[in-house]
Amino acid sequence: MRTVNRPFAESCEQNRAPILAVLRDWLGPEVRSLLEVGSGTGQHAVYFAPEFPHLTWQPSDRAENLPGIHAWRDYRPSPNLLAPIALDVVRDPWPVGPFDAVFSANTAHILYEPEVVAMFDGAGRVLRPGGVFLLYGPFHIDGRPTAPSNARFDQWLRAQDPGMGVRDVAWLRELGQRAGLALTQTVDMPADNKILCWTREPAVTD
Repeated sequence: MRTVNRPFAESCEQNRAPILAVLRDWLGPEVRSLLEVGSGTGQHAVYFAPEFPHLTWQPSDRAENLPGIHAWRDYRPSPNLLAPIALDVVRDPWPVGPFDAVFSANTAHILYEPEVVAMFDGAGRVLRPGGVFLLYGPFHIDGRPTAPSNARFDQWLRAQDPGMGVRDVAWLRELGQRAGLALTQTVDMPADNKILCWTREPAVTD
């Protein structure tokens, strides 16, 4: 059997407890299925899934990141943690769903703008009416950084790749509206981050 080293991100260890506190408010017993977009190392998935045994947690990421997620799942198995699926938000087909919740952490500033659009469109398609999309990360408000650390982080990202950057909540709200998602709550988090909480609106019928 080929051994795959478990990838490790210190930020996941630092932010998982504060994120969990917010997830508890949104992932009640009526939430039976969750799609995680951009599971990254897999650390969040193996930490959060056992905390919500009433739902199935579906990790996903680009194909090249799946071995690391598998390694974490093998190391910390949970009955409700499914095997990760390949999901490049632009190129891969999205799972059919419907899901009761979609969760994504630290993705919007890494994805290029067309990919952020695709993430919102995809979340809008796979969520059931009344389902929730929870997006964690750093964000700008009305074109301005919420803290000097976020301004420095934005500059660093764009120096690495001009396609990356901290996204503005106003723009994300527009994307959500186009995808049938209403921004219903913004939760301030440690380290100048936030969780943006969106609700899938009922389909409009004539």
